[in-house]
Amino acid sequence: MYLKSIEIQGFKSFANKINFQFHNGITGIVGPNGSGKSNVADAVRWVLGEQRSKQLRGGSMQDVIFAGTELRKPLSYAYVAITLDNADHQLPIDYNEVTVARRLYRSGESEYLINGTACRLRDVNELFYDTGIGKEGYSIIGQGQIDKILSGKPEERRELFDEAAGIVKFKRRKSTAVKKLEEEKANLVRVTDILSELEKQIGPLERQSEKAKVYLKKKEALKTLDVNCFLLEHRRLNAELEQAEEKYRIASAQLEEANVKYESIKEEYDATTVAIEICEEAIEENRNLLSDSNVMRGKLEGQINVYKEQIHSAESNEQHFYTRKESVEREIAEKEAEKAELLKDKAKIDATVQDITAVRDEAQAKLDAILDQITEITAQIDAQKNAIIEGLNQRATIKSKLSRFDSMVEQTQIRKAEIQSRMLRAKSDEAKQKEAIEALEKEFEEISQSIKAMEAEVSEKEAGVNEFRKELTACDEAYRSTQEQYHKEQSRLEALANMTERYEGYGGAVKCVMEQKGREKGIIGVVADILKTDAKYEMAIETALGANIQNIVTADEDVAKRMISLLKQQKAGRATFLPLTSIK
Repeated sequence: MYLKSIEIQGFKSFANKINFQFHNGITGIVGPNGSGKSNVADAVRWVLGEQRSKQLRGGSMQDVIFAGTELRKPLSYAYVAITLDNADHQLPIDYNEVTVARRLYRSGESEYLINGTACRLRDVNELFYDTGIGKEGYSIIGQGQIDKILSGKPEERRELFDEAAGIVKFKRRKSTAVKKLEEEKANLVRVTDILSELEKQIGPLERQSEKAKVYLKKKEALKTLDVNCFLLEHRRLNAELEQAEEKYRIASAQLEEANVKYESIKEEYDATTVAIEICEEAIEENRNLLSDSNVMRGKLEGQINVYKEQIHSAESNEQHFYTRKESVEREIAEKEAEKAELLKDKAKIDATVQDITAVRDEAQAKLDAILDQITEITAQIDAQKNAIIEGLNQRATIKSKLSRFDSMVEQTQIRKAEIQSRMLRAKSDEAKQKEAIEALEKEFEEISQSIKAMEAEVSEKEAGVNEFRKELTACDEAYRSTQEQYHKEQSRLEALANMTERYEGYGGAVKCVMEQKGREKGIIGVVADILKTDAKYEMAIETALGANIQNIVTADEDVAKRMISLLKQQKAGRATFLPLTSIK
């Protein structure tokens, strides 16, 4: 047995599919550093079942898949297959060549193949037992493995020696057999516990069996007594039946009278219904009139509020104008007082000007007289000139004040005229507003009277509506009570129907068989459903039949046999069948 070839694709640095052919004369793979020599050994270790990523010089198992380069995209899976020559049948398989392959996807899915057939990792390991080939075998020793073997624990070195001695397969089988024996021992302990528990239950079950036998005997005696009681009860019921028939005839006559009364009451009810509809129509019309009246009332009240607000605004404007008039009159009086004072100052200044003019005339006369004395009295002339200049300046100042005061008086008169015109306009507006207010007050009185009339009419309509409401409430209560009674009877009917469909009160076996009624046409039904009788005889017949009331009637014996086998398969219990072909 020797290695013939290794096929690698997508494993580590082998992006392309490559096939290493090993024939006689090849002893190893050589190449420079980084060429991928160690990756070949890792590929062999990986295909033989290595699960530790560190042993493959990676961080995770997905690291063995080609991760891509700048020029090539990464691959989605890694595939390695080794082919061994098995001409001497060292491997326990009926093939001259054995190809072991492993494929790993990036999603984490992995598969093992032996000669193209999917297998388990355990099958691969068992294939190479005692051959020295395997992920822990001595046939594959990588870099640093020698030192690790020599410095490792004795137990680790012993595995290599066991592999070389060819006893690994037997040791693994032994450990598996020992594990199974331990599991069987645990199962025996559990079985022993169950047997001991069941043995404890034998005594109570025997006592229960004796009680059941006594119960069955007494049940048969009770059945006989029940039949006798039924016969006696039958005689008594015949007598009561005659009395009941007489009462029935009397009740029939009363029922006819009640039907006649019912017809008359129904006619009255129909008439009352028609009257209620007419009342409802009248109520609806009155409600529409009332809503229209309320809308009109709201509109009129809104207009009244608007007019009131306009009146209030006019009164406030009039008060404002009166206040403004008084303030303007006060300002005019103040300005008149100021004018009087300014006139007084003007009179004084005019007198001063006249005095200065007289002095100037006198000085001019003196100037003509004493022209010769100019040089002597130059100083006096300069002084007089200065006095004259000051007087002229004072005169100019007084004139400017007079002009300013005159302009102020003119402005005051203009403002007075404006105020008087505004007062005239306000008086005319006041007269118009008074006329409008009087017209609105008259309109308000008319609207108030119409509102009072409408309110009286509404109160009358509301009284009629209240009476109609009372009648309608009485009818609603009668309708509600009738509706409640109807719903109560309907819910009771639905509950009884559901109980009938689910076969409540029947045994589990009967329910299981009746569930097959839709699929098995030969099932006719239960005795209790088939028998029909008067209500007064139901209790007697149910007592007489006893447990037989749950017997199932079938068309023939074949249907009964199929249902019995179904009950056995589902372990649903027992049931009694009555085939129509075999009963009398």
